[in-house]
Amino acid sequence: MEKVPKIAVGIIDRATELQGDLKGEFQVESDRFITGPFSARAEGGLIAYRDKTGSEIFRSRLIRLNPVKESTFTLLQLPIGTQFHWERKEDQTFGGGELILRLRSDGTLTAIHELGLEDYLKSVISSEMNERAPKEFLKAHAILSRSWLLAWKMGQRKREGSLPTLSDQPEREGEIIRWYGREEHDLFDVCSQDHCQRYYGLPRSLSKNVEEAVTETFGRVMVFQDEICDARYSKCCGGITEEFSTAWEDKKVPYLKSIPDGPITYPPIRREDEASSWVHSTPEAYCRLNDRILLEEILSPIDGQTGDFFRWRVEYPRAELESIVKEKSGIDFGTLKELLPLRRGPSGRISLLRIVGSERSVVVGKELEIRRWLSRTHLYSSAFVITRETDRFIFHGAGWGHGVGLCQIGAAVMAHRGYSAEKILKHYFRTVEIKKIY
Repeated sequence: MEKVPKIAVGIIDRATELQGDLKGEFQVESDRFITGPFSARAEGGLIAYRDKTGSEIFRSRLIRLNPVKESTFTLLQLPIGTQFHWERKEDQTFGGGELILRLRSDGTLTAIHELGLEDYLKSVISSEMNERAPKEFLKAHAILSRSWLLAWKMGQRKREGSLPTLSDQPEREGEIIRWYGREEHDLFDVCSQDHCQRYYGLPRSLSKNVEEAVTETFGRVMVFQDEICDARYSKCCGGITEEFSTAWEDKKVPYLKSIPDGPITYPPIRREDEASSWVHSTPEAYCRLNDRILLEEILSPIDGQTGDFFRWRVEYPRAELESIVKEKSGIDFGTLKELLPLRRGPSGRISLLRIVGSERSVVVGKELEIRRWLSRTHLYSSAFVITRETDRFIFHGAGWGHGVGLCQIGAAVMAHRGYSAEKILKHYFRTVEIKKIY
């Protein structure tokens, strides 16, 4: 690869209207320049672009806004953390690339930011974590995020065995097994949400620490057998990382194996008694972080508002859980009787769960779908055990996220203890090499 690739990021998709503000001049045609507040609305098979007075400037199916010099644009009230417990809306400012508005065939519009990969990474790693986190951790994250994106963009995953989309996954009677890839992103490479990688704009990428982390790892990726690694990461593994097949397709990925998050080795969790002992324990692990000051330096302000996650507890009255499961699954189970884990990964995360009700019994998987069905948003992870007390269901769990690959909090603690970016990556991704490709 000779030069830095460009990346198309879907900022918002399938919207009917978008409001924003061009700060500085943007070129829309060879001899036309615009600036200031605007609205864009899907109307009559075209995108109507209007200025702050409401006057229509032009209509088109495709609008490309090229910044002049260092002009930036702000998009108003963008959703972040969609369906997760930190969901909210905020204004976000972007720079360093072109704003593209495209009309979809269903009459909705999509806003895309096209920019260089290295500029994209500066926002990603400081949107995912705190810009004050140890620099060796931010360097590791830059290499990791660069690898994840280029593996997809360069077609590595297709050669390894692509992940089917939700609609492609066959369902058997009494069984709903789902996992989620990136194939639905047909107009852009990646979205700006947790589904891909967080990309929340410029203000989070103006730190010297972040700038140096990206610059010092420029063009570096993780490689396994001459292919860029389709690397994964989550917030907190809970003490043991998970293997790829628990969250996605049933296949082995050599560099996405389960490993202990720390110097002490723990056996894989398979049985229910082992899972119960695990989630009720406080094992030694890098991500078992009790130092609130250090945690504030590691986590982004959004994530810093989340409470306990290394070990956690959620409790529902039976009627409330029945309502949640019916709403999220679309299935009326009747009176909820049992939640029976059928298969667990080595970190204790459930990949198959049987839900038994008076009207229906259904097996659901994989780990993300389980977390979705059992919460108004998402459970922190599927590494949980369930107990019943009269008419209440109590969940005791471990970790935050799917647990596959790098544990962000664990990796940041490793950096705080003096480990280099390369040592951190080779702890979580065994057998990989770090290679500069441009």
